[in-house]
Amino acid sequence: MNINITLPDGTVKTYDKGTTGYDIAKSISEGLARNALAIMANGTITELSKPLKEDASLRILTWSDQEGKAAFWHSSAHLLAEALEALYPGIKLGIGPSIEQGFYYDIDFGEYSFSQEDFSRVEAKMLELAKANSVYEMRSISKQEAIHYFTEKGDPYKLELIDGLSDGSITFCTQGNFTDLCKGGHIPNTGLIKAVKLLNVAGAYWRGDVSRKQLTRIYAISFPKQKELEEYLHLLEEAKRRDHRVLGKELEIYLITPAIGGGLPVWLPKGTIIRRKLEEFIKAELLKRGYTEVITPHVGNLNLYRTSGHYPYYADSQFAPITVEDEEYLLKPMNCPHHHQIYLSKPRSYKDLPLRFAEFGTVYRYEQSGELSGLSRVRGFTQDDAHIYCRHDQLKAELINAIELTQLVFKTFDMPVRTRLSFRDPATPEKYAGSVDMWDQAEREILEVAQSMGLDYFIGLGEAAFYGPKFDFIVNDALGRKWQLGTVQVDYVMTERFNLEYMGSDNQKHRPVIIHRAPFGSMERFISILIEHYAGHFPVWLAPEQVTVLPISTKYDDYTRSVYQSLQSAGLRATMDLREEKIGRKIRDAEVAKTPYMLVIGEKEMSEGSVSVRRQAKGDEGTMPLDQFKEKILKEINALK
Repeated sequence: MNINITLPDGTVKTYDKGTTGYDIAKSISEGLARNALAIMANGTITELSKPLKEDASLRILTWSDQEGKAAFWHSSAHLLAEALEALYPGIKLGIGPSIEQGFYYDIDFGEYSFSQEDFSRVEAKMLELAKANSVYEMRSISKQEAIHYFTEKGDPYKLELIDGLSDGSITFCTQGNFTDLCKGGHIPNTGLIKAVKLLNVAGAYWRGDVSRKQLTRIYAISFPKQKELEEYLHLLEEAKRRDHRVLGKELEIYLITPAIGGGLPVWLPKGTIIRRKLEEFIKAELLKRGYTEVITPHVGNLNLYRTSGHYPYYADSQFAPITVEDEEYLLKPMNCPHHHQIYLSKPRSYKDLPLRFAEFGTVYRYEQSGELSGLSRVRGFTQDDAHIYCRHDQLKAELINAIELTQLVFKTFDMPVRTRLSFRDPATPEKYAGSVDMWDQAEREILEVAQSMGLDYFIGLGEAAFYGPKFDFIVNDALGRKWQLGTVQVDYVMTERFNLEYMGSDNQKHRPVIIHRAPFGSMERFISILIEHYAGHFPVWLAPEQVTVLPISTKYDDYTRSVYQSLQSAGLRATMDLREEKIGRKIRDAEVAKTPYMLVIGEKEMSEGSVSVRRQAKGDEGTMPLDQFKEKILKEINALK
């Protein structure tokens, strides 16, 4: 019996039923077979050795694929657990997933102590075990057998996980002398793991429940080559140097103080300039694209969010409701329910659509204090939010328009982007609102748009919001780190929940389609990434201070003031340093402040009406007339916008 395998380029090949992913890789090329780590079959990462018994869309995963890295790191988590059990007999195991960079394992060490001083010992044991070239072997097991195995072993956390699984869906993975509860997605053998590094140790409540026991979470990473580990560690050091929490303080961009509250950032003057410039950049594009700006309150009646489903769906991530005159209110967790009320404020016709409401709306989410981190994880943040209400025949054009805007943002900041099509997980239909037909249609339309635009995309099952699938944009910063920024989402659910309608050309009432769209996502998180992406060296158009004027001595102060005023009049953000300090000190301070241009003023410059130009981190660019410098910097600013 044959099966049909659809490859990424759309080619369909026929193979015998039971053919493995390795066989398919080898049929394509010997080189691909040598580099293959796992396969992605119908959206699920699985082993190369697994026999394929039905038609499938299939990708061969290598180290160059993020999903290939996920299989590698997930397999390495098993190796970490095996090493820990060998070194600390009797420990209890929690879970050990791959994460964006590496993996972790949650461990109950019991009476053992564990700290960073133990890292090298564990790393050495992992490499020793890896050299055994142990095969990762998957097998199905009955629930009764699984319970028996972990009861005998004395692993209560695994037993709790098994309790939530149905008989017939349980699989074990064994490599060497270690067996774990696992649903799959591994590399062929441990010998592929050539380099490991334990990175950090932290506390983590079992299953994220603060009322449960706190386990020890060990973060680690692994690579197929030692050289790649060394490059990664170098990047880690560079990332520390760029840490927005450090640079944000040094460059006076934002402030977080207990006096105001954790996770509630205050924008200092320089940070406010950055934020306003970003807003101006987007607003100019919104004006070109037919958006209308709106403003909505920071709180809303709790029933509004009951209607939308944000309450109680996201109740755990929201602040507690407050009562005012027998009515319950909630700090706004989302802008969309407010925008729906604007749509409902008067009757709509098919001629009115599309309607595009945009808002820089501040929303509030409850995050535990241990999860807060600078601007990247906060309790109050502003979204460059918009909601587009359109007819179904307008949907694809509006999606393309929104995606093009998002692509413009990332191109402006020189961030390569890959797109995740975030779909529902068919295995957990209870997590999603709306009918199956709605979801099928929305996912089909998203896929068609991705293909028509030639997007570099992949499908992420289970990544959809509860009310619709979406485009999520994954960008690379200057260090190659990946960040999920920006989203464009199709929504057929809220139109039903809020009874949104328009009168069609047939004089019948119809439901609009809603597109949720946010190119930056969270302004706070986006700026945290920009700080690290540029290491604080913002492009001239975005820099809080674009140029500073530095007189060599006080006798040039009057000319310095006139240069400063001329720069200000030209619309440049200028400062001047009139301190009685040596010019070398002034230049060093301007370099530390990461001001793009320094104008040094001395006798020659004053007599000629010129300026001596220095570029931050690059040095002297020569002397030129002041008007020439203004023309030069304004040209640079306009070219970079």
